[in-house]
Amino acid sequence: MTNDTGTFWDHLDVLRWVILRSLGIAVAFAAIAFCMKDLLFTIVLAPRTSEFVTFRLLGIDAFGIHLMNTGLTEQFMTHVRVAMYAGLLCATPYIIYELFRFVSPGLYANERRAGIRLVVSGYMMFILGTALNYLLIFPLTVHFLGTYQVSPDVDNMLTLQSYVDTLISMSLIMGVIFELPVVCAILGKMGFINGRMMSRYRRHAIVAILVVAAIITPTTDMFTLCIVSFPIWLLYEVSILIVRLNKTNT
Repeated sequence: MTNDTGTFWDHLDVLRWVILRSLGIAVAFAAIAFCMKDLLFTIVLAPRTSEFVTFRLLGIDAFGIHLMNTGLTEQFMTHVRVAMYAGLLCATPYIIYELFRFVSPGLYANERRAGIRLVVSGYMMFILGTALNYLLIFPLTVHFLGTYQVSPDVDNMLTLQSYVDTLISMSLIMGVIFELPVVCAILGKMGFINGRMMSRYRRHAIVAILVVAAIITPTTDMFTLCIVSFPIWLLYEVSILIVRLNKTNT
């Protein structure tokens, strides 16, 4: 552990600059994303047509969802919101670095190494969950809900705001779900769970995974449900392996 004779107010001042630098970087990335509107919304709006890579790979019939704007400021505010989310996503590695640099002087060398592994793996898993949502789960949800009709006499009129809100919220949900191995590794280290316990409750976990997958993708076909459930189940199995390996190395 590093000796630090700074007072509480010294540490508070350092933390204030850490927060200000982090906010500055996040705003800078958000501004860059805002200026790159065409590229940003080409990516965001891609899953609404059958030309999206996922639909082409799955051989889904041609379709296209038309989005509409219903408010005077809605398009601008949606642009701002998407740019802020993209900026925060890009700035997160720097923010994590700043926060870790702030707390690392109070850690032992082995705690720093463990902290680095934990933070990096947590961020990578969040990005992986976000990518899976964008490439698979969200497109399937958009295709089902955007083309679903109770009657041919009722047309779908989807707003840009609902589309973007669904994309962002589902990305956050999948990012959090993909933190499962990291959370299990922490709980295993603390002794709250072990590999044998997780294996014993595998059936219960599979039922819970199917329920979560059904909530995330409200479709009626088993194929989509299995596609969404498989990576989450795989995360659970990886979590069991990680907990067992941590137990062996302790």
